[in-house]
Amino acid sequence: MPLTKIVSLAVLCCLTAGCSTGPGSYPSGQWIDLSYDFSPETIYWPTAEPFQLDTVSAGMTEKGYYYSAYKFCAAEHGGTHADAPIHFASGGKTIDQIPLTKLIAPAAKIDVSQKAMADRDYQISVEDFKAWESQYGKIPERSIVLLQTGYGQYWPDRLKYLGTDKRGAEGVAELHFPGLHPEAAKWLVSSRRINAIGIDTASIDYGQSQLFDSHTALMGQSTPVFENVANLDKVPTVGAQVIALPMKIKGGSGAPLRIIAFIPDGAR
Repeated sequence: MPLTKIVSLAVLCCLTAGCSTGPGSYPSGQWIDLSYDFSPETIYWPTAEPFQLDTVSAGMTEKGYYYSAYKFCAAEHGGTHADAPIHFASGGKTIDQIPLTKLIAPAAKIDVSQKAMADRDYQISVEDFKAWESQYGKIPERSIVLLQTGYGQYWPDRLKYLGTDKRGAEGVAELHFPGLHPEAAKWLVSSRRINAIGIDTASIDYGQSQLFDSHTALMGQSTPVFENVANLDKVPTVGAQVIALPMKIKGGSGAPLRIIAFIPDGAR
C-alpha cells in the first residue's frame, strides 16, 4: 500500500475513533502549520479592508480576576483562507457545505519555484504536472495538490509578495505573482479528479488575470481552493497528510483557514 494511503488511513482513524497518541499508536513524524496568523500585517486583496482586532476588555475585573476578550473584522478572502465553490460557480457549495472528506487527504506537492521566481507572471502548466508525474507517479485521485512557487518567502511584504503595495483598483491593476494556468486547472479536475488545491500566492489565478478562469474551472467542478498557504518549503513532495479546516461560515463564499500537514518520518 502506498505511504500516502497508509498515512491517510492512520490520520482518519485517529480523528474518527479518538485513538491514543501514545507510543506505537500513531505514525512517527511531525506536524507543520501551513497557516499564517491574522494581524494588521496580514495580506488581503488590494480592494479589501485589512484585518482588524479590537479590544473589548483586557485587565483585572472589579471581582479580582483577569479577563480579556476581543472582536475582529475580516474579509472572507485574505490571509490563509479557503475559497468555496460558490465563490466562482453559481449554485456551488458554500464554505459550510464542503464535505470533510474534501478537506482531509494525502498531499502531492509540485514545486515550480525555480520557474516562478524567474517570472512573476508564471502560470503553472499541464507540462509541469506531467514532468512531476514522470518522476513521482500519477497524481493520486482525491489528493490535495499543493503548488509551491516560492513566493511564501516574501510574506508579509506586500510589495514583494503581490508585486505592488498599492490599494484599490490601482493596486489590482499592478498585481504580479504566479498562478495556475486555466488549461492546467481543467486538466486537474478532469483527468486527476483532485480533492482540493492550494498555493503559496494570493490567488490560484496569476496576478494579471482578468477573467479568473482557473477559479471558474476548479469551482465549476466543486473543487475548493486554498490561497496564501504557508511553509510549503517544509512539506515533502509526497507522503504528507493535509487537514484543512476553514471557519464554518454559513452561506460563506470563503473563510479563514487553519491548514496543517502531518509529515511522517521517511516522507520525501
